[in-house]
Amino acid sequence: MAASMLALSPAQADELNKAIQADMPSLMEIYRDLHSNPELSGEEVRTAAKLAAEARRLGFDVTEKVGGTGVVAVMKNGEGPTVMLRADMDGLPLEEKTGLPFASKVTAKTRQGNDTYVMHACGHDTHMTGWVATARQLVARKDEWAGTLVMILQPAEETGEGALAMIEDGLYTRFPKPDYALAFHDAAGAPAGYIGYAPGYALANVDSVDIRVMGVGGHGAYPHTTKDPVVLASRIVGALQTLVSREIDPQDPAVVTVGSFQAGSKHNIISDEALLLLTVRSYGDDTRAKLLDGIKRIARGEAIAAGMPEDRMPEVTLRETEFTPATYNTPEFSVELAKLFESRFGKDRVVQSKPVMGGEDFSRYRRADETIKSMIFWVGGVPMAEYQAAQKEGTKLPSLHSSSWAPEADKVIATGAEALTAATLHILKK
Repeated sequence: MAASMLALSPAQADELNKAIQADMPSLMEIYRDLHSNPELSGEEVRTAAKLAAEARRLGFDVTEKVGGTGVVAVMKNGEGPTVMLRADMDGLPLEEKTGLPFASKVTAKTRQGNDTYVMHACGHDTHMTGWVATARQLVARKDEWAGTLVMILQPAEETGEGALAMIEDGLYTRFPKPDYALAFHDAAGAPAGYIGYAPGYALANVDSVDIRVMGVGGHGAYPHTTKDPVVLASRIVGALQTLVSREIDPQDPAVVTVGSFQAGSKHNIISDEALLLLTVRSYGDDTRAKLLDGIKRIARGEAIAAGMPEDRMPEVTLRETEFTPATYNTPEFSVELAKLFESRFGKDRVVQSKPVMGGEDFSRYRRADETIKSMIFWVGGVPMAEYQAAQKEGTKLPSLHSSSWAPEADKVIATGAEALTAATLHILKK
Protein backbone atom coordinates (compact mmCIF):
# COMPACT_ATOMS: atom_id res chain seq x y z
CA MET A 1 0.00 0.00 0.00
CA ALA A 2 1.92 3.00 -1.25
CA ALA A 3 1.66 6.44 0.29
CA SER A 4 0.25 7.75 -2.99
CA MET A 5 -2.87 5.65 -2.35
CA LEU A 6 -3.61 7.16 1.05
CA ALA A 7 -6.91 8.68 -0.06
CA LEU A 8 -9.60 8.27 -2.61
CA SER A 9 -10.04 11.17 -4.97
CA PRO A 10 -12.39 13.92 -3.69
CA ALA A 11 -15.03 12.79 -6.17
CA GLN A 12 -14.80 9.17 -4.98
CA ALA A 13 -14.83 10.21 -1.35
CA ASP A 14 -17.89 12.39 -1.82
CA GLU A 15 -19.66 9.63 -3.76
CA LEU A 16 -19.12 7.09 -0.99
CA ASN A 17 -20.41 9.49 1.64
CA LYS A 18 -23.49 10.27 -0.45
CA ALA A 19 -24.19 6.59 -1.08
CA ILE A 20 -24.12 5.80 2.65
CA GLN A 21 -26.32 8.79 3.46
CA ALA A 22 -28.82 7.66 0.82
CA ASP A 23 -28.89 4.22 2.45
CA MET A 24 -29.44 5.55 5.97
CA PRO A 25 -33.26 5.20 6.08
CA SER A 26 -32.94 1.47 5.36
CA LEU A 27 -30.02 1.11 7.74
CA MET A 28 -31.86 2.87 10.55
CA GLU A 29 -34.74 0.41 10.17
CA ILE A 30 -32.23 -2.39 10.73
CA TYR A 31 -30.72 -0.54 13.68
CA ARG A 32 -34.05 0.07 15.39
CA ASP A 33 -35.00 -3.58 14.96
CA LEU A 34 -31.68 -4.79 16.38
CA HIS A 35 -31.93 -2.33 19.26
CA SER A 36 -35.47 -3.43 20.12
CA ASN A 37 -34.58 -7.12 20.01
CA PRO A 38 -31.25 -7.67 21.81
CA GLU A 39 -30.04 -11.13 22.78
CA LEU A 40 -27.69 -12.22 25.54
CA SER A 41 -24.17 -13.52 24.95
CA GLY A 42 -24.16 -16.84 23.11
CA GLU A 43 -27.90 -16.63 22.39
CA GLU A 44 -27.82 -14.34 19.34
CA VAL A 45 -29.99 -16.66 17.23
CA ARG A 46 -32.48 -14.14 15.80
CA THR A 47 -29.78 -11.52 15.29
CA ALA A 48 -27.46 -13.89 13.45
CA ALA A 49 -30.22 -15.23 11.20
CA LYS A 50 -31.39 -11.73 10.25
CA LEU A 51 -27.94 -10.49 9.26
CA ALA A 52 -26.87 -13.76 7.63
CA ALA A 53 -29.88 -13.39 5.33
CA GLU A 54 -28.79 -9.85 4.48
CA ALA A 55 -25.27 -11.08 3.59
CA ARG A 56 -26.71 -13.84 1.36
CA ARG A 57 -28.83 -11.31 -0.52
CA LEU A 58 -25.64 -9.37 -1.22
CA GLY A 59 -23.99 -12.44 -2.76
CA PHE A 60 -21.71 -13.59 0.06
CA ASP A 61 -21.00 -17.25 0.74
CA VAL A 62 -22.45 -17.44 4.25
CA THR A 63 -21.82 -19.98 7.01
CA GLU A 64 -23.80 -19.84 10.24
CA LYS A 65 -23.26 -21.36 13.69
CA VAL A 66 -19.51 -20.79 13.73
CA GLY A 67 -18.33 -20.81 17.34
CA GLY A 68 -21.94 -21.01 18.49
CA THR A 69 -24.07 -18.36 16.81
CA GLY A 70 -21.28 -16.72 14.80
CA VAL A 71 -21.64 -15.90 11.11
CA VAL A 72 -18.89 -15.90 8.48
CA ALA A 73 -19.61 -14.25 5.11
CA VAL A 74 -16.97 -14.64 2.39
CA MET A 75 -16.69 -12.88 -0.97
CA LYS A 76 -13.82 -13.64 -3.31
CA ASN A 77 -13.12 -11.01 -5.95
CA GLY A 78 -9.94 -11.96 -7.75
CA GLU A 79 -6.35 -12.09 -6.53
CA GLY A 80 -5.31 -9.96 -3.59
CA PRO A 81 -5.06 -9.80 0.19
CA THR A 82 -7.75 -11.02 2.58
CA VAL A 83 -9.47 -8.47 4.80
CA MET A 84 -11.64 -9.49 7.76
CA LEU A 85 -14.26 -7.09 9.13
CA ARG A 86 -15.86 -7.94 12.47
CA ALA A 87 -18.96 -6.83 14.34
CA ASP A 88 -20.13 -8.18 17.71
CA MET A 89 -23.76 -9.13 18.32
CA ASP A 90 -24.58 -9.57 22.01
CA GLY A 91 -26.55 -7.37 24.36
CA LEU A 92 -26.30 -6.98 28.14
CA PRO A 93 -28.50 -8.10 31.07
CA LEU A 94 -29.80 -4.60 31.80
CA GLU A 95 -33.13 -2.78 31.86
CA GLU A 96 -33.13 0.02 29.29
CA LYS A 97 -33.90 3.52 30.57
CA THR A 98 -33.11 5.64 27.51
CA GLY A 99 -36.72 6.63 26.82
CA LEU A 100 -36.28 5.85 23.11
CA PRO A 101 -39.53 4.99 21.30
CA PHE A 102 -37.92 1.72 20.16
CA ALA A 103 -36.33 0.92 23.53
CA SER A 104 -35.87 -2.74 24.35
CA LYS A 105 -38.49 -4.42 26.48
CA VAL A 106 -36.95 -7.87 25.99
CA THR A 107 -36.55 -10.21 28.93
CA ALA A 108 -34.56 -13.44 29.06
CA LYS A 109 -32.99 -15.90 31.45
CA THR A 110 -29.32 -15.70 32.30
CA ARG A 111 -27.12 -18.81 32.30
CA GLN A 112 -27.70 -18.94 36.04
CA GLY A 113 -31.46 -19.17 35.43
CA ASN A 114 -32.28 -15.66 36.62
CA ASP A 115 -34.81 -13.46 34.83
CA THR A 116 -33.36 -10.26 33.38
CA TYR A 117 -34.09 -7.47 30.97
CA VAL A 118 -31.79 -7.24 27.94
CA MET A 119 -30.39 -4.09 26.33
CA HIS A 120 -27.87 -3.08 23.71
CA ALA A 121 -26.05 -0.86 26.20
CA CYS A 122 -22.64 -1.19 24.55
CA GLY A 123 -23.60 -0.16 21.03
CA HIS A 124 -23.22 -3.53 19.35
CA ASP A 125 -26.37 -2.69 17.38
CA THR A 126 -24.50 0.24 15.78
CA HIS A 127 -21.56 -2.06 15.03
CA MET A 128 -23.79 -4.58 13.27
CA THR A 129 -25.64 -1.95 11.28
CA GLY A 130 -22.34 -0.40 10.24
CA TRP A 131 -21.23 -3.88 9.20
CA VAL A 132 -24.28 -4.19 6.93
CA ALA A 133 -23.68 -0.72 5.47
CA THR A 134 -20.04 -1.59 4.76
CA ALA A 135 -20.99 -4.87 3.09
CA ARG A 136 -23.47 -3.08 0.83
CA GLN A 137 -20.94 -0.45 -0.22
CA LEU A 138 -18.15 -2.94 -0.92
CA VAL A 139 -20.45 -5.13 -3.02
CA ALA A 140 -21.52 -2.07 -5.00
CA ARG A 141 -17.84 -1.27 -5.64
CA LYS A 142 -16.50 -4.69 -6.63
CA ASP A 143 -14.84 -3.16 -9.67
CA GLU A 144 -12.67 -1.01 -7.37
CA TRP A 145 -11.05 -3.79 -5.32
CA ALA A 146 -9.44 -7.20 -5.70
CA GLY A 147 -8.93 -9.84 -3.04
CA THR A 148 -11.06 -11.65 -0.49
CA LEU A 149 -13.51 -10.12 1.95
CA VAL A 150 -14.33 -12.07 5.13
CA MET A 151 -17.07 -10.41 7.16
CA ILE A 152 -17.83 -11.96 10.52
CA LEU A 153 -20.53 -11.51 13.13
CA GLN A 154 -19.19 -12.54 16.50
CA PRO A 155 -21.18 -13.79 19.50
CA ALA A 156 -20.40 -13.35 23.20
CA GLU A 157 -18.02 -10.40 23.19
CA GLU A 158 -19.33 -9.25 26.55
CA THR A 159 -18.32 -12.52 28.20
CA GLY A 160 -14.98 -12.65 26.38
CA GLU A 161 -15.79 -16.01 24.79
CA GLY A 162 -16.93 -15.35 21.24
CA ALA A 163 -13.74 -14.60 19.33
CA LEU A 164 -11.92 -17.59 20.78
CA ALA A 165 -14.92 -19.82 20.10
CA MET A 166 -14.93 -18.80 16.42
CA ILE A 167 -11.18 -19.32 16.09
CA GLU A 168 -11.40 -22.75 17.74
CA ASP A 169 -14.25 -23.63 15.38
CA GLY A 170 -11.96 -23.17 12.38
CA LEU A 171 -12.22 -19.47 11.52
CA TYR A 172 -8.68 -19.52 10.12
CA THR A 173 -8.78 -23.04 8.65
CA ARG A 174 -12.32 -23.46 7.28
CA PHE A 175 -12.30 -19.94 5.83
CA PRO A 176 -9.64 -17.70 4.24
CA LYS A 177 -7.20 -16.51 6.90
CA PRO A 178 -7.03 -12.71 6.98
CA ASP A 179 -4.00 -10.59 6.26
CA TYR A 180 -5.82 -7.64 7.84
CA ALA A 181 -8.47 -7.44 10.57
CA LEU A 182 -10.61 -4.35 11.23
CA ALA A 183 -13.43 -3.31 13.55
CA PHE A 184 -14.87 -0.21 15.17
CA HIS A 185 -16.48 0.43 18.55
CA ASP A 186 -18.78 3.26 19.53
CA ALA A 187 -17.46 5.59 22.24
CA ALA A 188 -19.43 7.23 25.03
CA GLY A 189 -16.82 9.89 25.73
CA ALA A 190 -16.42 11.50 22.31
CA PRO A 191 -18.64 13.59 20.01
CA ALA A 192 -20.73 11.70 17.49
CA GLY A 193 -18.87 11.05 14.25
CA TYR A 194 -15.39 11.61 15.68
CA ILE A 195 -12.79 8.85 15.23
CA GLY A 196 -10.27 7.86 17.88
CA TYR A 197 -7.33 5.52 17.36
CA ALA A 198 -4.46 4.21 19.48
CA PRO A 199 -1.41 2.67 17.78
CA GLY A 200 0.00 -0.24 19.78
CA TYR A 201 -1.86 -1.25 22.92
CA ALA A 202 -5.44 0.05 22.80
CA LEU A 203 -7.25 -2.08 25.39
CA ALA A 204 -6.08 -4.20 28.30
CA ASN A 205 -5.60 -7.77 29.42
CA VAL A 206 -8.60 -8.49 31.63
CA ASP A 207 -8.51 -11.27 34.24
CA SER A 208 -11.08 -12.30 36.83
CA VAL A 209 -9.62 -13.74 40.04
CA ASP A 210 -11.43 -15.30 43.02
CA ILE A 211 -9.78 -15.52 46.44
CA ARG A 212 -11.44 -17.86 48.93
CA VAL A 213 -10.15 -16.79 52.33
CA MET A 214 -10.63 -19.51 54.93
CA GLY A 215 -10.75 -19.04 58.68
CA VAL A 216 -12.06 -20.71 61.82
CA GLY A 217 -15.52 -19.46 62.69
CA GLY A 218 -17.17 -18.94 66.02
CA HIS A 219 -19.03 -16.54 68.30
CA GLY A 220 -18.38 -12.84 67.85
CA ALA A 221 -18.08 -12.43 71.63
CA TYR A 222 -15.11 -14.80 71.77
CA PRO A 223 -12.87 -13.82 68.83
CA HIS A 224 -9.79 -15.31 70.52
CA THR A 225 -11.22 -18.77 69.84
CA THR A 226 -11.46 -18.10 66.09
CA LYS A 227 -9.38 -17.18 63.06
CA ASP A 228 -11.39 -14.33 61.57
CA PRO A 229 -11.47 -14.54 57.73
CA VAL A 230 -12.92 -11.01 57.50
CA VAL A 231 -9.86 -9.54 59.18
CA LEU A 232 -7.53 -11.67 57.07
CA ALA A 233 -9.36 -10.81 53.86
CA SER A 234 -9.21 -7.12 54.80
CA ARG A 235 -5.44 -7.38 55.20
CA ILE A 236 -5.23 -9.03 51.79
CA VAL A 237 -7.30 -6.24 50.22
CA GLY A 238 -5.00 -3.62 51.69
CA ALA A 239 -1.81 -5.41 50.70
CA LEU A 240 -3.02 -5.93 47.15
CA GLN A 241 -2.89 -2.17 46.63
CA THR A 242 0.90 -2.31 46.84
CA LEU A 243 1.11 -4.53 43.77
CA VAL A 244 0.46 -1.60 41.45
CA SER A 245 1.89 1.17 43.63
CA ARG A 246 5.15 -0.53 44.61
CA GLU A 247 5.85 -3.49 42.33
CA ILE A 248 4.91 -2.30 38.83
CA ASP A 249 6.77 0.40 36.90
CA PRO A 250 4.73 3.62 37.31
CA GLN A 251 4.80 4.09 33.54
CA ASP A 252 3.33 0.61 32.98
CA PRO A 253 -0.46 0.82 33.49
CA ALA A 254 -2.01 -1.79 35.77
CA VAL A 255 -5.19 -2.21 37.82
CA VAL A 256 -6.07 -4.54 40.70
CA THR A 257 -9.63 -3.89 41.87
CA VAL A 258 -11.49 -5.88 44.51
CA GLY A 259 -15.01 -5.63 43.18
CA SER A 260 -16.73 -7.82 45.76
CA PHE A 261 -16.10 -8.77 49.41
CA GLN A 262 -18.51 -11.44 50.62
CA ALA A 263 -18.52 -12.78 54.17
CA GLY A 264 -20.70 -13.58 57.15
CA SER A 265 -24.42 -13.84 57.77
CA LYS A 266 -25.09 -12.27 61.20
CA HIS A 267 -23.78 -9.58 63.54
CA ASN A 268 -22.39 -11.90 66.18
CA ILE A 269 -21.03 -14.75 64.06
CA ILE A 270 -17.44 -14.93 62.87
CA SER A 271 -17.72 -16.83 59.61
CA ASP A 272 -15.63 -19.73 58.39
CA GLU A 273 -14.63 -18.01 55.16
CA ALA A 274 -14.76 -14.89 53.01
CA LEU A 275 -14.73 -14.48 49.25
CA LEU A 276 -12.96 -11.72 47.28
CA LEU A 277 -13.70 -11.15 43.58
CA LEU A 278 -11.04 -9.23 41.66
CA THR A 279 -10.63 -7.70 38.24
CA VAL A 280 -6.97 -7.45 37.16
CA ARG A 281 -5.88 -5.39 34.17
CA SER A 282 -2.60 -4.84 32.35
CA TYR A 283 -1.15 -4.55 28.85
CA GLY A 284 1.96 -6.70 28.54
CA ASP A 285 2.06 -10.42 29.30
CA ASP A 286 5.03 -9.93 31.67
CA THR A 287 3.09 -7.37 33.72
CA ARG A 288 0.07 -9.65 33.79
CA ALA A 289 2.22 -12.50 35.15
CA LYS A 290 3.69 -10.24 37.86
CA LEU A 291 0.22 -9.20 39.01
CA LEU A 292 -1.23 -12.71 39.07
CA ASP A 293 1.82 -14.16 40.84
CA GLY A 294 1.75 -11.28 43.29
CA ILE A 295 -1.88 -11.90 44.19
CA LYS A 296 -1.09 -15.51 45.10
CA ARG A 297 1.99 -14.48 47.09
CA ILE A 298 0.18 -11.77 49.06
CA ALA A 299 -2.81 -13.97 49.87
CA ARG A 300 -0.57 -16.75 51.18
CA GLY A 301 1.78 -14.37 52.98
CA GLU A 302 -0.99 -12.60 54.86
CA ALA A 303 -2.49 -15.94 55.86
CA ILE A 304 0.87 -17.10 57.25
CA ALA A 305 1.20 -13.81 59.15
CA ALA A 306 -2.27 -14.41 60.61
CA GLY A 307 -1.22 -17.84 61.86
CA MET A 308 -3.39 -19.87 59.50
CA PRO A 309 -2.45 -23.56 59.23
CA GLU A 310 -1.30 -24.96 55.89
CA ASP A 311 -4.61 -26.67 55.24
CA ARG A 312 -6.46 -23.34 55.61
CA MET A 313 -4.40 -21.30 53.18
CA PRO A 314 -6.40 -19.04 50.82
CA GLU A 315 -7.45 -20.55 47.48
CA VAL A 316 -6.70 -18.27 44.54
CA THR A 317 -8.60 -19.17 41.37
CA LEU A 318 -7.89 -17.56 38.01
CA ARG A 319 -10.95 -17.73 35.75
CA GLU A 320 -9.03 -18.67 32.61
CA THR A 321 -12.14 -18.98 30.43
CA GLU A 322 -13.01 -15.33 31.15
CA PHE A 323 -9.56 -13.98 30.24
CA THR A 324 -9.54 -11.31 27.54
CA PRO A 325 -6.06 -10.55 26.16
CA ALA A 326 -4.86 -7.02 25.49
CA THR A 327 -5.84 -5.51 22.15
CA TYR A 328 -2.82 -4.45 20.11
CA ASN A 329 -3.24 -2.25 17.05
CA THR A 330 -0.40 -2.80 14.56
CA PRO A 331 1.34 0.60 14.91
CA GLU A 332 2.40 1.41 11.34
CA PHE A 333 -0.86 0.08 9.91
CA SER A 334 -2.92 2.10 12.41
CA VAL A 335 -1.07 5.33 11.62
CA GLU A 336 -1.51 4.66 7.90
CA LEU A 337 -5.26 4.25 8.28
CA ALA A 338 -5.46 7.27 10.57
CA LYS A 339 -3.96 9.36 7.78
CA LEU A 340 -6.52 7.91 5.40
CA PHE A 341 -9.31 8.86 7.83
CA GLU A 342 -7.87 12.37 8.22
CA SER A 343 -7.91 12.88 4.46
CA ARG A 344 -11.56 11.80 4.37
CA PHE A 345 -13.07 13.25 7.53
CA GLY A 346 -10.65 16.09 8.30
CA LYS A 347 -7.94 16.26 10.96
CA ASP A 348 -10.30 17.78 13.51
CA ARG A 349 -12.46 14.62 13.52
CA VAL A 350 -9.62 12.09 13.82
CA VAL A 351 -7.85 12.03 17.18
CA GLN A 352 -5.10 9.83 18.57
CA SER A 353 -6.60 8.61 21.84
CA LYS A 354 -5.07 7.12 24.96
CA PRO A 355 -5.21 3.37 25.54
CA VAL A 356 -7.92 2.33 28.00
CA MET A 357 -8.07 -0.41 30.62
CA GLY A 358 -11.29 -1.90 29.27
CA GLY A 359 -11.19 -5.23 27.46
CA GLU A 360 -12.19 -6.36 23.96
CA ASP A 361 -11.85 -9.88 22.62
CA PHE A 362 -11.20 -8.51 19.12
CA SER A 363 -7.64 -8.93 20.41
CA ARG A 364 -7.93 -12.69 19.87
CA TYR A 365 -7.84 -12.44 16.08
CA ARG A 366 -4.34 -10.97 15.94
CA ARG A 367 -3.14 -12.95 18.95
CA ALA A 368 -3.96 -16.19 17.10
CA ASP A 369 -1.59 -15.13 14.29
CA GLU A 370 0.61 -12.10 14.85
CA THR A 371 1.36 -11.73 11.14
CA ILE A 372 -2.15 -10.26 10.82
CA LYS A 373 -2.23 -6.45 10.68
CA SER A 374 -5.00 -5.41 13.01
CA MET A 375 -6.82 -2.26 14.08
CA ILE A 376 -9.91 -1.43 16.10
CA PHE A 377 -10.89 2.23 16.28
CA TRP A 378 -13.44 4.26 18.20
CA VAL A 379 -16.37 6.19 16.72
CA GLY A 380 -17.80 8.82 19.04
CA GLY A 381 -21.51 8.58 19.82
CA VAL A 382 -22.32 11.57 22.07
CA PRO A 383 -24.54 14.23 20.45
CA MET A 384 -22.38 17.34 20.04
CA ALA A 385 -24.69 19.60 22.07
CA GLU A 386 -24.63 17.15 24.99
CA TYR A 387 -20.87 16.75 24.73
CA GLN A 388 -20.24 20.50 24.72
CA ALA A 389 -22.65 21.05 27.61
CA ALA A 390 -20.91 18.35 29.64
CA GLN A 391 -17.52 19.89 28.91
CA LYS A 392 -18.72 23.34 29.91
CA GLU A 393 -20.77 22.41 32.96
CA GLY A 394 -18.82 19.39 34.17
CA THR A 395 -21.86 17.12 34.04
CA LYS A 396 -21.38 13.39 33.74
CA LEU A 397 -22.36 11.62 30.52
CA PRO A 398 -23.78 8.07 30.44
CA SER A 399 -21.04 5.51 29.88
CA LEU A 400 -20.99 2.33 27.88
CA HIS A 401 -22.99 -0.33 29.74
CA SER A 402 -25.22 2.37 31.24
CA SER A 403 -28.98 1.81 31.07
CA SER A 404 -29.16 5.39 29.77
CA TRP A 405 -26.58 5.10 26.99
CA ALA A 406 -28.19 6.10 23.68
CA PRO A 407 -25.61 7.02 21.03
CA GLU A 408 -26.44 9.27 18.12
CA ALA A 409 -26.77 6.10 16.12
CA ASP A 410 -27.03 7.48 12.60
CA LYS A 411 -23.71 9.30 12.94
CA VAL A 412 -21.98 6.30 14.53
CA ILE A 413 -23.23 3.97 11.80
CA ALA A 414 -22.47 6.32 8.90
CA THR A 415 -18.98 7.21 10.17
CA GLY A 416 -18.07 3.63 11.07
CA ALA A 417 -19.28 2.30 7.72
CA GLU A 418 -17.54 5.01 5.72
CA ALA A 419 -14.27 4.43 7.59
CA LEU A 420 -14.42 0.63 7.22
CA THR A 421 -15.32 0.87 3.54
CA ALA A 422 -12.60 3.39 2.78
CA ALA A 423 -10.01 1.32 4.69
CA THR A 424 -10.97 -1.87 2.86
CA LEU A 425 -10.89 -0.16 -0.54
CA HIS A 426 -7.47 1.24 0.38
CA ILE A 427 -6.08 -2.17 1.32
CA LEU A 428 -7.64 -4.05 -1.61
CA LYS A 429 -7.25 -1.30 -4.22
CA LYS A 430 -6.74 -2.66 -7.70
